[in-house]
Amino acid sequence: QVQLVESGGGLVQAGGSLRLSCAASGRTSSNYAMGWFRQAPGKEREFVAGITRSGGSTDYADSVKGRFTISRDNTKNTVTLQMNSLKPEDTAVYYCAARTLLLRRRVDDYDYWGQGTQVTVSS
Repeated sequence: QVQLVESGGGLVQAGGSLRLSCAASGRTSSNYAMGWFRQAPGKEREFVAGITRSGGSTDYADSVKGRFTISRDNTKNTVTLQMNSLKPEDTAVYYCAARTLLLRRRVDDYDYWGQGTQVTVSS
């Protein structure tokens, strides 16, 4: 089992940047593919970005491709989401999630979730 804690959310103006971090504890994080998801009010939780166990491959939703970058440091059991050129439509609660084996995009494929961190982008 792994526990996940997100940090780094906040309020930023459109065009600005934020860096989210996810700290994993418990079992070694390198056993897990990691994903970032977000959920805006009244909307379903959606995939944002994911990274394989080794960090060798990444995947991004079309809406954030070219603006967000996911990375991981398995020596520190952390996963980071660098968010640039933020838009008001990026406003949501952002969640870190983990699953064993392969990287996936579906919410239901993930076994472990953090509590979420709020990101608000003002226009």
